[in-house]
Amino acid sequence: MSDWSRKTREIPLGSLPSAMGAALNLHIEQHNLGPILSDALKCIQTDSEKVKKSFFRGAEVTQVGAIVTPRWLIWAIQGTKTPTTVLSAQLSNITVQDYSQTPFAKLIPDSGLEVNGLFTDASESSSAFIGLGEGMAANEFKEIVVRAAQDAFV
Repeated sequence: MSDWSRKTREIPLGSLPSAMGAALNLHIEQHNLGPILSDALKCIQTDSEKVKKSFFRGAEVTQVGAIVTPRWLIWAIQGTKTPTTVLSAQLSNITVQDYSQTPFAKLIPDSGLEVNGLFTDASESSSAFIGLGEGMAANEFKEIVVRAAQDAFV
């Protein structure tokens, strides 16, 4: 069982929380990515709450907004204990896998995507986890991202 309770839903791109939307736009501007969101295939928001609460630390809550286009994956993370952070990658520079299919899932159960490769603001390969809930919106997002990343290599 995961340490996190997650709920994922599909939302219109303009419905992301305002701070998250502003951080995404700043990231796109800082890295001169152009209108990469103009052909978004799917936009989701995942709200996560840490199930195991510490007596001294209180509840931990995070939100992830993620967008996939035919060429890009871009996502923003914000939370009670996490400053807003944006990551992006061209799909041709990464591999994406359903986290449940990775060896790590046996050690640390969770649901989401494992992203490996070259991110926009990195000079060497990195890894990232995008937590997703269970359900139709999360499953569709996983399928679209995995397929788009595979198609980017064709």
